[in-house]
Amino acid sequence: MELRVLRYFLAVAREGSVTHAAQRLHISQPSLSKQLKDLEGELGKKLFVRSSFSVRLTEEGMLLRKRAEEILDMVDKTEEEFKALGEIDSGDIHIGAAESDGIKHLAQRIKAVQARYPRIRVHLYSGDRSDLAQRLEQGLLDFAVLVESGDLSKYNYLPLPGGDAWGVILRRDHPLAGKEAFAPEDLMDVPLICPRQGLQKELSDWFQERVDRLNIAATCNLAYNGGILAREGLGCLLSFDKLVNTGPDSPLCFRPLIPPLHSRLFFVWKKYAMFSPAAAVLLDEMKSCMSLSDPEN
Repeated sequence: MELRVLRYFLAVAREGSVTHAAQRLHISQPSLSKQLKDLEGELGKKLFVRSSFSVRLTEEGMLLRKRAEEILDMVDKTEEEFKALGEIDSGDIHIGAAESDGIKHLAQRIKAVQARYPRIRVHLYSGDRSDLAQRLEQGLLDFAVLVESGDLSKYNYLPLPGGDAWGVILRRDHPLAGKEAFAPEDLMDVPLICPRQGLQKELSDWFQERVDRLNIAATCNLAYNGGILAREGLGCLLSFDKLVNTGPDSPLCFRPLIPPLHSRLFFVWKKYAMFSPAAAVLLDEMKSCMSLSDPEN
């Protein structure tokens, strides 16, 4: 299976059309169609359902798309690293990050690095813990910023300053909006919009035995989208403060939890990882400003 053919396959999958993909790739449509047929023959699976003017992926095609994106991301990242070898003044750094106001501390350190090396570029990927951990293990990310829940023992890490306060985001005209804070018993019969993974640790511990009685109307992995659901009245969003607009001009408001619940953030990387010069510069910058929490590195 050639990398070139995988790029052709992804172009067709994204365009939904062999004709449009051929135009974007600057190759002839018959040539592209033959490459796809040969790929299907090599894999022994049908990858596309074809119609007169478009194509769509089969289940096998969707699996290949996911794998092809992972493979080509790794290839591109490896090429970037080799091009930047010996050139500390340039290069690409790939960072995965949970949603948090604490990312501002990382942003400050990136800004300091780019002040010295303007040609260094940072690529930020947002996701939940499992997604970020998987991409870190696959080598698609140099670093990740993770919320404290879960085991950090397989990483080297630095704690980021401060922490995030959990609370409830709800419409200002909601019957419960007059409450100054929410205790677990206040949320038992309320439709909730929960982080996709948040209930696994911090929130589960906070609710304790009441967790099985929650009315979970929806889950989400991005607070921004959860805020839209809350704004449209689907339920009350459990989220960190400062991720959704709850200012005076917003129909939403934020109310903290009681007892208070806070989560810390950690800047992590794989143990014994090999870094590009650009990534090593950022790590040195982070270490110079944060307290190293793993004595091994």
